[in-house]
Amino acid sequence: MDAGDLLRNALLQLSKSDGVRRTIETAPVSRQVVRRFVPGSTTEDAVAATAELRMTNRLATIDYLGEDTTDLTQAIRTRDAYLHLLRELKRADLSQMGMGEVSLKLSALGQALPGDGAKIALEHAREICEAAADAGTTVTLDMEDHTTTDATLEALRELRQDFPWVGAVIQSYLRRSEADCRDLAHEGSRVRLCKGAYKEPESVAFHSSEEVDTAYVRCLKVLMAGDGYPMVASHDPRLLEIAGALAAHHRRDPQTYEYQMLYGIRPEEQKRIADRGDQMRVYIPYGEEWYGYLMRRMAERPANTMFFLRGLASRG
Repeated sequence: MDAGDLLRNALLQLSKSDGVRRTIETAPVSRQVVRRFVPGSTTEDAVAATAELRMTNRLATIDYLGEDTTDLTQAIRTRDAYLHLLRELKRADLSQMGMGEVSLKLSALGQALPGDGAKIALEHAREICEAAADAGTTVTLDMEDHTTTDATLEALRELRQDFPWVGAVIQSYLRRSEADCRDLAHEGSRVRLCKGAYKEPESVAFHSSEEVDTAYVRCLKVLMAGDGYPMVASHDPRLLEIAGALAAHHRRDPQTYEYQMLYGIRPEEQKRIADRGDQMRVYIPYGEEWYGYLMRRMAERPANTMFFLRGLASRG
């Protein structure tokens, strides 16, 4: 295991530390730095960030932060936040043709509730999909740790019966992902391919950066050769170059796939991709539950960690 892998594992552990969380959340400079990655806590903040992206021909997918909900009231609150967000996107003319879509975590909608958790989360997701359809946009189901993969894919199949445009997320570090890509690479299927950012056992996931990248390319080959709509979620210049080469090899029109990057990461590269005529979608997180999200983003890319630490030092 190299130094990068050690750092990644350490950050994933910190994402679960309440003590470290309290320290960072109460540091006077933290919020100023976090705003680089999370534009704010309110619906208005998310809509404003989406409008700003539109000015440079970038698309958006918006995530109301939170996961692992074990309280029904909170699950309902999360559903209502998405319904309000979709209404505001429609009102601001930011939702038509999928310009501003939403990303959902089923665990935030009640999947982990005892008893009927899976049913409750599915019903909440269905209500959000209905609101998205009314707004003229789409929904993508975020993938979480490997213990929820089968349940999330089952929810995807259920939702696609009425909303065939619901997107899936596949994480290349899971050993099963190439097979999942083959199952999902059919006409009309929107699939976001990312590396993955949860701490997983080696029995189900690749651990080294080299293995994860190689698996990413294998999955990307399947998706680009298929009949679906690949969404290439990466900031890695080498993987982006490979994605472009595969799209050209399979004679894909720029409207049949897209690139995705996180809010605040490589914004100039995002603009360059959009300016050359490719579709560039930015993942916008918002809300108060930003700590776990931030730690996983730093675990994905050491450069993110250095930016955060430099920001703290420069404002301390």
